[in-house]
Amino acid sequence: MTQRIENLAAWQQAPGQKLHIGPADLRQPAANEILIRNAAIAINPIDWLLQDNALLPWLDYPTILGSDVAGEVAAVGADVERFKVGDRVIGQAVSTTVNDPAQGALQQHTIVLEHMAAPIPDRMAFTEAAVLPLGLGTAAVGLYGKTNLALPGPSLSRVARDEVVLVWGGASSVGCNAIQLAVASGYRCITVASARQGEMLKKLGASEVFDYSSPSLVDDVLAALRCRRLAGTLHATGSIVDCFAVVGASEGVRTVAATLTPPEERPEGVDAAHIIGPSLKDDEVGPMIYRDFLPRALAEGTYVAAPPARIAGHGLEALQQALEMQKAGVSGEKVVVALA
Repeated sequence: MTQRIENLAAWQQAPGQKLHIGPADLRQPAANEILIRNAAIAINPIDWLLQDNALLPWLDYPTILGSDVAGEVAAVGADVERFKVGDRVIGQAVSTTVNDPAQGALQQHTIVLEHMAAPIPDRMAFTEAAVLPLGLGTAAVGLYGKTNLALPGPSLSRVARDEVVLVWGGASSVGCNAIQLAVASGYRCITVASARQGEMLKKLGASEVFDYSSPSLVDDVLAALRCRRLAGTLHATGSIVDCFAVVGASEGVRTVAATLTPPEERPEGVDAAHIIGPSLKDDEVGPMIYRDFLPRALAEGTYVAAPPARIAGHGLEALQQALEMQKAGVSGEKVVVALA
C-alpha cells in the first residue's frame, strides 16, 4: 500500500492579503512531470508583485505562487527517464503561467515539468541551488529565444566568438545567469552593475564591470565597445534609457532583450524584445538549458549558483517575511527560505 504524502502550502488567498498556511491537495505527476519534496524555496520580485496586485488576468485566486525550488524527487511520471525518487534537483515551477496551484513553489511539494528540472551535485546545498531556476530561465529566454536575441546556445566546449554581449544589471539574479550563459556561448561579456559587486561578476566571467551610478556611465561603456561589435544586449534591471543610448551608438546587433516591457520611445535603429520568462517550457530553450547544458556544467563546476542566497528563515511561516524582504530590495543576493 502506497503511503499518502501530506502537503502544506503558503496560499495566496487574494491579491493584497498575506500568505495563509494551510493544506493543499497533492496530485501525482503526469507522464512528463516530477514531484519535488522542497528543501529550499527562493523568492523573486514577481512573487510579491502578484501578492499585491492581480496582474495576470488568467490567474485564479486562491493560488500558490513561486518559481524556484530545490529538493529531492518524491515521485516521477510514467515517461520520465532522467530522474528517480531521491535524486537531488532544482526545478522551475510555472503555477502562475498555467493557473495550477500544484505547480507553485511556495509549498512543501511541487509538481515540475521534467524538462524544467536538473540534477544538482551532492556538494551543492539546497539553499544555494534554489537561487537558480527563474533567473536562469529568464536569462536563457533573453539570450536564446527566437523572438529575443536568438544567440547560439551554451556549450561545455565553448568556441570563442568576436562579438560582445552587454548585460545591464549584472548583479541581479537574471544578470548573474546571463553573464555565465553568454560566456558559455563563447562571447566576451561586459556588464553594468553596482561597483561593489564587481569582483563577484568578474568571477562569473564578466570582462569589465561598469558602475551604474557613474555620471559618465554611457560614455564609459561606449568606450569599452569601441572597435567591437555587439551580439546583443540583455537588460535585467537599471536605467533602460541609458541602456538604449549605449546600444543606439554601438556597432553590431542593436537589439535589447528586456525583462520589463520596453518603452515605445527609443533611439532610431534600436529594436527591443520583451522577455517572457516561462516561455522556455514550450520551446527548445527549456531542454537546451535544463537537460543538455546545466547538469554537466554544475557537476564540473563551470557554472555556479549566483547571486548568493540570503536566508530569510526556515519553514513555510518564513515565506511572508521573505516576500517583504524581497519587496524592500536586495542587491547582489537572492532571498531564500529553507524547509529542511
